[in-house]
Amino acid sequence: MVSRTTADAKGEVVVLLIGMRINRFRAVRLWLPVMLGMFRMLRELEQDPGRGLLAKVMLTASPRTYYVVQYWESKEKLYAYATAPDAFHHKAWAALNRKEREGRLCGQVGIWHEAYVVPEGSYEAIYADMPAFGLAAAHGQVPLEQRGRYAKDRFAHRSRQGPAADRAG
Repeated sequence: MVSRTTADAKGEVVVLLIGMRINRFRAVRLWLPVMLGMFRMLRELEQDPGRGLLAKVMLTASPRTYYVVQYWESKEKLYAYATAPDAFHHKAWAALNRKEREGRLCGQVGIWHEAYVVPEGSYEAIYADMPAFGLAAAHGQVPLEQRGRYAKDRFAHRSRQGPAADRAG
């Protein structure tokens, strides 16, 4: 029997896609620090859960492109980490900007990110015979029937039932 679950996310979901593209394989001295910097930032975030990273999935799109899907507690915590002077991200970003201004990157490595704040009712998930993964790793997972057998039901699910639920809480 197939075990089907869904993510137990409540409210809005914050997702960051962040990655790099190796534009020139031979420029190892330029792209390797970017890759190692990402690993260091992830380690820093894992060691300090209060910063807000809930879960991550590391992926590759090609031999040139590597990225991480990150799930955050809130956009405020994501922004706080990105701008925190004590975080490795701050140091890495400053070094990258310095190299760029000095003309030392010359298009050898590309970096990118996309951030999304997804309101409740605009996401749904299903996992068949899977451990907690992606959104479910970030927010927990529940039996599919708890949120609805069909995608339209899961999209319609709300963690609060309106003003009456607010008064009851």
